[in-house]
Amino acid sequence: MHVVTRTWWSGALAREKSVTVVLPPGYSPRGRPFPVLHLLHSYGGNRRSWFNCPELEACVAAHRLILVMPESGRYWLINDAAGRRYEDYFVQDVVRRVDEEYNTVASPAGRAVAGFSMGGATAVFQALRHPELFSVAGSHGGAFEAPLREGDPYAELRADRQLMMPTVKDHERVWGPVGSVVRRAYAPGRLLAERDPKAPLRVYGDIGLGDHARMIAMNRRMRDGLVDHGVDHVYEERAGGHDWQFVDAGLHRLFGFVQEAVGGA
Repeated sequence: MHVVTRTWWSGALAREKSVTVVLPPGYSPRGRPFPVLHLLHSYGGNRRSWFNCPELEACVAAHRLILVMPESGRYWLINDAAGRRYEDYFVQDVVRRVDEEYNTVASPAGRAVAGFSMGGATAVFQALRHPELFSVAGSHGGAFEAPLREGDPYAELRADRQLMMPTVKDHERVWGPVGSVVRRAYAPGRLLAERDPKAPLRVYGDIGLGDHARMIAMNRRMRDGLVDHGVDHVYEERAGGHDWQFVDAGLHRLFGFVQEAVGGA
């Protein structure tokens, strides 16, 4: 894989931020432009998190996609309750700079965004909020009901040191208290209800049957919302938990879905 790090000034965050870019075999700055797949990490991850997937290299080799991996650590790529403008950073700074510096399909028809957990939900949220930028979204184990969360539904699991779910304090420093303006802005039901039905959108989603019961339930509700609002989608429940092994096992499905959706771009 041809992996590069690009560091750009972000007007939204008022500081420099780095992204990881993966260029596919045969990439050329001239000729036919390349579709772009933005990959968003899970809670506490970074722009290198997707390299936890051994199948990533094979997916890159098999598909004609530029990959872009931004990072936000334990913050969502949203404009949050504390005034952090990570959504503006992503949709204004990252998307713009990628189109400026690489031979991309600079239109919604050639842009996809996907992610795992926090990143999976954010990917779908941003595609719903920005049809002028994205026409394809994908989610592995998306945490879709973060804007609706009350208290700590994972309290009894806190003894597991591998649990990467935010505490109440960490959650509310991003989303604000229950009923906040930020929570209302990103509520999945509201985003689906307010989307332009004429805007092209295809969504891929899956969830592991060994995931937390709350995660399985919210993914099923998101699937039902996509059905109710007539959004073209593929949804799958398969073996696995809430981890990168689950993501890796479904990576070829995600890349194939994205490539088919943007193949004519």
